[in-house]
Amino acid sequence: MLEHGGRLRRAAQQYGIPLSDWLDLSTGINPHAWPVPPVPASAWHRLPEDGDGLEAAAADYYGTDQLLPVAGSQPAIQALPALIPGERVTVLAPTYAEHPHAWRGRTLRPVAAEAVEEAIDNSDVLLLVHPNNPSGARFSRDRLLAWHARLAARGGWLVVDEAFIDADPAESLAAAAGRANLVVLRSLGKFFGLAGARVGFVLAPAELRKRLADLLGPWTLSGPARHVARAALADHTWQDAMRERLQREAARLADLLRHSGLGEPVGPALFQWVRHADAPAVQDRLARAGILVRRFDDPASLRFGLPPDEAGWVRLAAALDALRGAA
Repeated sequence: MLEHGGRLRRAAQQYGIPLSDWLDLSTGINPHAWPVPPVPASAWHRLPEDGDGLEAAAADYYGTDQLLPVAGSQPAIQALPALIPGERVTVLAPTYAEHPHAWRGRTLRPVAAEAVEEAIDNSDVLLLVHPNNPSGARFSRDRLLAWHARLAARGGWLVVDEAFIDADPAESLAAAAGRANLVVLRSLGKFFGLAGARVGFVLAPAELRKRLADLLGPWTLSGPARHVARAALADHTWQDAMRERLQREAARLADLLRHSGLGEPVGPALFQWVRHADAPAVQDRLARAGILVRRFDDPASLRFGLPPDEAGWVRLAAALDALRGAA
């Protein structure tokens, strides 16, 4: 089983701290979730079906109608290797572990962000999480499109997982969806804070979307999930206000970590990542204070999500002060 953030019950059992007493900063999920309205009884009672406005709302939000709703990004991550040819797969390192795991059996080449350019011509598939999780590495839209053109010219593919791009979508490739050999994954889990709804979209050429739909089968999204996703995607007022809020809070978190002495933080609006040689000990010290953060071993590093409220900010600051004092 691959490691993920959010394993709060396991941490509670390990450290003997009740679930209600934890500050969970391990996931990078927006702690200020979109306010879900009541779900009509019909969404629970009837089988879900197209024509309810979800695809139209998604097309408006992403700037393309070349999309397929799926139950979060995970089913697509697992299914795409069966649909995309190519032996040589280049992935960022470090990155979201489910991606290289899904492509096991191919020739995987992990590269640092600065080495992607030189890897293009020796790749059949370039797989990027953008911005990257956990390093926060970003690339310009023009650069990504140039890489795609080089790959597609000889039958290669560019697959981009944009799970964390919604807070600052200027470099998104969503509007380019439909081009041959380009796949973009989007999700409502992170920015909208709706991870439990399991709603995502695959933006890709029609032929690939059809094959993926056949593989995944009917009713990939529940009726309640479709209802909530449609309303969230259409709420532009909330989206604009939340982008501003997340940028402010990201800057606050970066300042807090910088002043803590842990290292120089980097990352998108929803998390900050710091390299630290003694990351396991830091994670353990924070966990003993009831604060859960995500640890990575290669390289040794920690990822911090945003606190949900002022009490959480104060608690994190106090724990970081205690760490600095102990050091």
